[in-house]
Amino acid sequence: MNDIQSIPVDGLRVHYARGGRGPAVLLLHGSGSSLEGFERVAELLSASHDVIRPDLPGFGRTGPRPDRDYRVRTYARTIARFMTALELPRFAVAGNSLGGNIAWNLALDAPLRVDALVLVNATGYPEKTLPAGLRLARNPLLRPLVRRWLPRGATARGLREAVGANSAIVDDAMVARVHALTSRPGNRSAFVDFANTDQPDRSAEIPKISAPTLVLRSADVDGQHFARDIPGATERVHADGGHLLPEEDPDWVAAAIEEFLR
Repeated sequence: MNDIQSIPVDGLRVHYARGGRGPAVLLLHGSGSSLEGFERVAELLSASHDVIRPDLPGFGRTGPRPDRDYRVRTYARTIARFMTALELPRFAVAGNSLGGNIAWNLALDAPLRVDALVLVNATGYPEKTLPAGLRLARNPLLRPLVRRWLPRGATARGLREAVGANSAIVDDAMVARVHALTSRPGNRSAFVDFANTDQPDRSAEIPKISAPTLVLRSADVDGQHFARDIPGATERVHADGGHLLPEEDPDWVAAAIEEFLR
């Protein structure tokens, strides 16, 4: 859809794709993913919006942080500075999984910049079930191995676990793409660092979010109370999606975001 560019932020070169015209919308992928996770959603939204998709620090082409600080609030600060570097003082932000966690932390910490918030199977409540990849990276016996090597089969299994039962999106091309980006220099080690970072529980602050909020949730995804806790939030539930809704049903996600931002 558009060429990948990069810009220096916090000692990194943050890689990103940008396309379309109109109000700015920032799309944040989840852990173990990359800007490709929102590719089709971005394509659909670009008819009416300026759509920005970064590879988050520790993932994709952006790669590991020199300071190895993978706290969610640090991510939120880096993304705020990234948008400043792009000369975009205000924007809507949508995030999937970890990207959603970063998005709501950004809405809390920079409320004057976030015009609207969309949470797609976001994380941030302590009772959230951990995906297979994070469980693996937290195992003290396996951690050193995961830093150096991760079999392609493990990538495929992790992707299949992350999608809904009826999803057919996990094909050879998807596994190859995700495995290649995960295998870039430093990314596996960064994932282990991220998985073992102590994340302070900010869920008690979620009711302070003031941005208009849309919650997109798959019926079977647990540990989410954003619609309950964010004042005035709207929730839409996908009947059979998994954790990777932006890739499983991008048309549904894009249409919901488009309608919400109209």
